[in-house]
Amino acid sequence: MSETNLNQLAWTSLFEKYDIFNQLETHNFFNITSTQINQFREARLMTKFDNTSQLPNIFSKNGIGILPTSRGSYTLGKFNIFHKFEEIPEEVEHYRFCNIYESLDFNNISSESTAISCASISKILDDFIGEELVSTVSGRMGTSTFEFSLDKFHTKKITVEKAQIEIDGGYEGEKSFVLIEAKNYISDDFIIRQLYYPFRKWKETIQKEVKNVYLTYSNGVFELREYAFTDIEGYNSIYLVKSKRYAIYNIVINVEIIQQLILATAIEPEPLDTPFPQADSFERVINLCELINTSEILSKDEITENYDFDSRQTDYYLNACKYLGLTEKAFKDGGIAACLSSKGKAIFKKDISSRRLDFIKLILAKTVFRKTLELYFNKASMPTKDEVVLIMKESKLNKVTSEETYSRRASTVLGWTNWIINQIEE
Repeated sequence: MSETNLNQLAWTSLFEKYDIFNQLETHNFFNITSTQINQFREARLMTKFDNTSQLPNIFSKNGIGILPTSRGSYTLGKFNIFHKFEEIPEEVEHYRFCNIYESLDFNNISSESTAISCASISKILDDFIGEELVSTVSGRMGTSTFEFSLDKFHTKKITVEKAQIEIDGGYEGEKSFVLIEAKNYISDDFIIRQLYYPFRKWKETIQKEVKNVYLTYSNGVFELREYAFTDIEGYNSIYLVKSKRYAIYNIVINVEIIQQLILATAIEPEPLDTPFPQADSFERVINLCELINTSEILSKDEITENYDFDSRQTDYYLNACKYLGLTEKAFKDGGIAACLSSKGKAIFKKDISSRRLDFIKLILAKTVFRKTLELYFNKASMPTKDEVVLIMKESKLNKVTSEETYSRRASTVLGWTNWIINQIEE
């Protein structure tokens, strides 16, 4: 049974034993200890939710959140604990990675700590914050004692005392101290606690301005977002201060290179054993391959539970990877899994810049995507969904018949085409 299902069963039992729904109706909050949770399943596994998709159904369907209040206690309530990522402008600022450091392989960044180190060494962090920074803090530590409110519907404040936090990176400059939360996978939202609890600890500890930065990394691209709080005691008063996208590539891709790739890339037949993809974000296709490459093999359950995919998205994106020949079916712990194919492994042995070109070639080897990109260049504007559907119908795709299916798949064609266009640097 998957971790998600085990959590769901355990939480269902806890809700029944402690009559949690009625407690929430009466008191708005319900406090529970690790000892109580451990009666059904280890609290560490039952309370770690980085994204909305990781919440057990009993939480998500009833609008319930959970936050730690100490090293051994938690508070449940009908409050929102997540914040949806804002879109970042497509413009990318390019930096060169200093390759004198042999212990850092920029082409294979497999951890959050390595992503932060590369962003620091390449001066991306300095540019984003606007001053020279040095690493001063990281790791696990305890919070101070503080209070906060959740939203206007909850007048009662929650008290936190010596709850455990983990800081991915703390960097200090002349004017500010920067707390960095980092992830090497792409998600739709994040739990505010990962920024708010460290912010409260260090805001009360040092004199300098404390800044909160969320960094995500995938395929050579660093996305940085700075967040602040309008009310220091308001958990949900978070807002975006600024955001920026950085990339470190050695090869500049222009229109001429893309057009040369169109002419040089041979068309491949549509695979008969894999559906036409329904996975709108090509960034997430690449990111999933990165995660599989790091782990060598990932089960469907592991992908769903750890990387902000729901079960349907896991299927869609695994099929998209297979459609391009990047992965193949495998088995792990008795369940269905995925590993990189020989083609996928060969791509991930290359540097980041060469990988970009290979991913573009893989897309252009498919008729529908090739024709859609050619239409973009002919029109000098993005094709409409109706135009893409017409191209798809003329291409006689495998197992795509209904108008609704054509429309959904057309969104993927436009998403991948837009990804190629965004690789072009003027």
